[in-house]
Amino acid sequence: MTLKQCYKALEGDYSGTLARLYSEQMVQKFLLRFLEDQSYEQLWRSFENHDYESAFQAAHILKESAQVLGLLRLFSSSEALAEALQNGESHNSEVYMGHVAADYQQTLNAIRQYQMEWDA
Repeated sequence: MTLKQCYKALEGDYSGTLARLYSEQMVQKFLLRFLEDQSYEQLWRSFENHDYESAFQAAHILKESAQVLGLLRLFSSSEALAEALQNGESHNSEVYMGHVAADYQQTLNAIRQYQMEWDA
């Protein structure tokens, strides 16, 4: 799997990310680092504990990371969640959390597949 194919699998913006980060090596470096990002885990912990301020902060960080890396689906769902949390709409946030969870898993699966094939 090429990096471009990885972006296609995760429904990302490869060309925009490449333009922002200037080289495929930089895109690869930061995309693989995304696997180490803890904002998603923090988001879930905060949400489960009804700490919506911390959940908002984690959703915002996740949204920003997704935006920089051109992870369009994850950016969109995490942006919607962050907005709901910021506006005090915790009752709607569960639906958005489901979307974020699905998009995050799709993103991780594509990156891990790319990583496995790259390391092989």
